[in-house]
Amino acid sequence: MNTNPALTRKRIVLVSFALVLALGVLAFGLDRNWWTSSNDDAAAQPASTSSPPGTSPSGPAASGSPPSGTTQGTQVAQGPTTGPVPVAKPKVQSVSDTTVVTGNAASVAVVKLIARVVGYLDQIHFEDGQLVRKGDKLFTVQQDQYKAQLQQAQAQLQLAQAQLDHAKIEVTRYVALVKKGAATQVDVDHWNYEQAAAEANILAAQANIAVAQLNLDYTGITAPFDGQMGKHLVDTGNVVGGAGQQVVLAEITQLDPIYVEANISSQQALQVRTNLDQRRLTLQQIQQIPIEVALSDETGFPHRGTLQYVAPVIDPQTGTLFVRGILRNPDHTLVPGIFVKMRLPLGKSAANGLLIPNNALQEDQGGRYVLVLDKNNVTQQRYVQIGQQVGALRVITSGLTPDDLVVIGELWRSSAGTKVTPDLKTIN
Repeated sequence: MNTNPALTRKRIVLVSFALVLALGVLAFGLDRNWWTSSNDDAAAQPASTSSPPGTSPSGPAASGSPPSGTTQGTQVAQGPTTGPVPVAKPKVQSVSDTTVVTGNAASVAVVKLIARVVGYLDQIHFEDGQLVRKGDKLFTVQQDQYKAQLQQAQAQLQLAQAQLDHAKIEVTRYVALVKKGAATQVDVDHWNYEQAAAEANILAAQANIAVAQLNLDYTGITAPFDGQMGKHLVDTGNVVGGAGQQVVLAEITQLDPIYVEANISSQQALQVRTNLDQRRLTLQQIQQIPIEVALSDETGFPHRGTLQYVAPVIDPQTGTLFVRGILRNPDHTLVPGIFVKMRLPLGKSAANGLLIPNNALQEDQGGRYVLVLDKNNVTQQRYVQIGQQVGALRVITSGLTPDDLVVIGELWRSSAGTKVTPDLKTIN
């Protein structure tokens, strides 16, 4: 049987290739099984060595920290804190009894601007609602006729001055002629009269100039004080002024200073009088009494002023006494009509009131309390009675002594029975 050598070589090559491919697949499978087995053994190794026989890895021995509320957590809270805790003795100062009433702000002055001379309204120099300064020009009335009247008055003054000069010359001349017998005394008397009349005409002309200048000045209407303009009520081109009913051009409102007005009850008024031992204060003493004011959304009483007026009688219809204070309002925080809280002194004061920061107070079902330190720097819960707030401080009426060390900060790190490292501070 004859065979083709080329075909035989081809078959040998194909068989060899197939054999090599089979060996490669077998080697890859063995290598993969070995890698997987090695990783599984490595993962199982720590689990088998970390737990003792009969103990689960998730048992108590494997837990890192106890859950919240356990005994261990309580022991940590009773140990020393990790940092200093600020403490301070109560601030001692004179404190007056006060009462808080609701009232409203009111403008010190509201002026209706009118034209004092007749004429067409020529110009408006402000925008509605604009803030203006005292002396700023707001309106201009037509000025032509008033400038002409001023020039006419000035001309009359010049004429009177010329007449006076002529009369003086004639008086001198006729006095000399009388001495020479060339004129009579009647002529001298006549020119003395002319001189006196000229002097009177000068005074009248000067007065006419002043009136004309005043009328010309009235054509420019200016702001009488610092304030805020309302909307203009008359447009340019309209006739304003005149002897009839005055037309209001606009209103200007003064915002700084500003009044705060309120009514106190007759009982509060009697309490004030009792605290003052039935003494009546003078107006000067009343205007030295401090008041504090706050808006409804403000904390504390950031605005301060003094009383300005107290009504002399109690309103029989309402049973209240009207009081009014005045305070600076440079930022125009208070606007007329807005409701405010006003704190008024009742005339009684404590010389040694105790004050602590308001944020040092805490509250539970038993009431308000603070944390104070004993001689071993262990915090103790102390219930207190509170009074009025003075700025960021609160008056403590009972429960504290001037020598108590009160925790005034880092309250989250302290609780009753906690030993702390005190950091002594001073309450300002």
